[in-house]
Amino acid sequence: MKIILGFLFALVLLVSCRSSRKIVTVMTVKDTTAVVAAPVESDSARMAHEAAARVQSPRIDFNTFSSKIKVDYRDSKDRKYDFNAFVRIRKDSIMWVSVIATLGIEAFRVRITPDSVIILDKVNKTVQYKPASYLREITQLPGDFNTLQDLIIGNPVFTNAELIAYQDEGGRINMSMIGPFFKHFMTLEKLNFDLLFSKLDDTDPARSRTASLVYDAYEPNGKWRFSNIRRVTLSEKTKIDVALEFKQVEFDRPLSFPFSIPKNYKLK
Repeated sequence: MKIILGFLFALVLLVSCRSSRKIVTVMTVKDTTAVVAAPVESDSARMAHEAAARVQSPRIDFNTFSSKIKVDYRDSKDRKYDFNAFVRIRKDSIMWVSVIATLGIEAFRVRITPDSVIILDKVNKTVQYKPASYLREITQLPGDFNTLQDLIIGNPVFTNAELIAYQDEGGRINMSMIGPFFKHFMTLEKLNFDLLFSKLDDTDPARSRTASLVYDAYEPNGKWRFSNIRRVTLSEKTKIDVALEFKQVEFDRPLSFPFSIPKNYKLK
């Protein structure tokens, strides 16, 4: 089940292979904060601060969200999992996840609120009750319900930080921020301010925690632009790669969140 919740925190950012290679090359050559800064009064600097302001405000606001997500999970222990997950969200209130295993069998159903996590293991007929801090325990990230919600929706996360450097590449803007937990390098497409790439490096020198996040396949969805394909790499002591493909994405439709616990399920 940790893999299931871990993949949820892995939801964010993918660009095309060419763009990914270009950015990764830059990142391996120099530190994420080593982007050349221009004078504050320059046009490019004003554009960077405008982009930073846009990032600080969630780009997608909604009441409800639903999607089918095709998940391809790989880790450094050579574990490989491919499955589908159906996700429903009522903003700031409840998140409902149904994980479908082989042969179309529902393996897990998860109910997440700002205060709690309930996990139904439908294969082994068990139920787990966890506090909200369980999400941080699993992922080792300083996130909460709202962080997870933003990750799934595609809004930038961990942007409550100081803008320290940027680079204008014409059609794109690279920015570096530093906050209480991470150094954050981001690449945005200038026309629509689509977030293309995000790299988080731990500010704690005792840790080597890194998350590389890439978004691709942006399409209009109602009044929003939504990234339908994403790839996430999380690494510290181990490495996790997750590829995500969003299908049947809908905003602001009436939703139900069915979640009953059978009497014969055992407490785990």
